[in-house]
Amino acid sequence: MSGGVDSSVAACLLAEAGYDVLGCHLRLVHMGGVDHGCCGPTARADAEAVARIAGFPFEVLDLSEVFEEAVIGDALAELEAGRTPNPCVRCNERIKFGAFLARADALGIDLVATGHYVRTERREGRWRLLRAADPGKDQSYVLHTLGQRELARAVFPVGGMRKAETREVAERLGLPVARKPDSQELCFAPRGEAAALFEARAPHLRRVGEIVDPEGNVLGRHEGTVRFTIGQRRGLGVSTGDRTYVVELDARRNRVVVGPGELLLRRGLVADRVSWVAGEPPASGPFEAEVRIRSRGEDVPAVVEPLGDRIRVEFRIPQRAVAPGQSAVIYRGEELLGGGRIVEAIR
Repeated sequence: MSGGVDSSVAACLLAEAGYDVLGCHLRLVHMGGVDHGCCGPTARADAEAVARIAGFPFEVLDLSEVFEEAVIGDALAELEAGRTPNPCVRCNERIKFGAFLARADALGIDLVATGHYVRTERREGRWRLLRAADPGKDQSYVLHTLGQRELARAVFPVGGMRKAETREVAERLGLPVARKPDSQELCFAPRGEAAALFEARAPHLRRVGEIVDPEGNVLGRHEGTVRFTIGQRRGLGVSTGDRTYVVELDARRNRVVVGPGELLLRRGLVADRVSWVAGEPPASGPFEAEVRIRSRGEDVPAVVEPLGDRIRVEFRIPQRAVAPGQSAVIYRGEELLGGGRIVEAIR
């Protein structure tokens, strides 16, 4: 229970349905009492208040050590390599359906539930992961690492609801979080301070380097590639007279390469850390699917070729700002098939 309306309603709906519910708030980082998304003292107090109103037990589970290693540590490694990390995917994989699932096992609890907007169904002997009923709230992208073991133990009570319905249930139950706004930032960092948090953990990431054009001409200086991502236009600190974007991060030479928007187009990608919801790809060779390369991006028709622990994706239409480190997630209609971490954008 993050202290938000979605996980609060999820827990209360399960209690109403007759499940024995234990509400659990995850303590992931220690920020000296500062409120920051679902990890601050207000979030904890809100989650505990909901449990008290609904009448089920509540605990705070400190997973800060494993979060530091598995999520923040992974993000730092990605930044060192010049990639844009995806902490939400890593958190769902290693915390909410890793360490948290292990906690359920230790307590002899059958199922884990979250407030994610996603649906599951069992068909033809296996579990399928489906998009949410509310397209505007669908969170399947950040759950693409889940497989059969996790889905067999997972419940997503609000996945078949629209956000307005979730708030209506919270109002009906008299929950204090009914009108609480959604968090838009990383849950473990105060608003706009993610880069500062990473630099505090790894001060060497803040090092002066060059901002260059595609020909290598120096246009300005930067204080660390950690503060940039592929496709970024604002806050570059240089002026060329035209719209200029980050088109490449050269971590080895500590350079940020900027240029016109047309240089962002890529015809495909290669991804590693590939996982398949079914445990295997839907075909041994190339197959047609839709691919999403950012959480709130659009689905793109593509050909996906499984290559062992990697995939190669060829877009039917070239795509802008394919950022290494982000996830390439594969869909077929409403079903999520799998995904992986982008390691190369194909020109």
